[in-house]
Amino acid sequence: QVQLVEPGGCLVQAGGALSLSCVASGIIFSIYSMAWYRQAPVKQRELVASISSSGGSENYADSVKGRFTISRDNAKNTMYLQMNSLKPEDTAVYYCNSRTERFAWGQGTQVTVSP
Repeated sequence: QVQLVEPGGCLVQAGGALSLSCVASGIIFSIYSMAWYRQAPVKQRELVASISSSGGSENYADSVKGRFTISRDNAKNTMYLQMNSLKPEDTAVYYCNSRTERFAWGQGTQVTVSP
C-alpha cells in the first residue's frame, strides 16, 4: 500500500520560513519524478514544484520561484520543500505526489501564513 505522509505544516508570519517533508512508503521512490502541490480555499489544486527521480532537475511555479526549494533524499524515501519569504497567498494545504499524480493523495499538511 502506498502512503505519502506530509508532516510539518504550521502557522507562520509573512516573511518567515518553513520546511515540509514527504515520506513515501510502499513504492520504489527513487524511480519517480515527484512534486509538491497545494490547494488554497475555494481554489483548484496547483503544482508548486517538481523534481526528477535523481534530483538533478527541478521546476517551479512562477509564484514560488526564487523562494521555494524542492529536494529529495532517495535513501530515505523522502522529499522536502523549503519555503522562504512566505506570503499570505502561500496559505494552503500542501500535498506531495508523483509528477503524474499517480498515487492516492495523502491528507496533506496545512500551511497558514499570517500577514
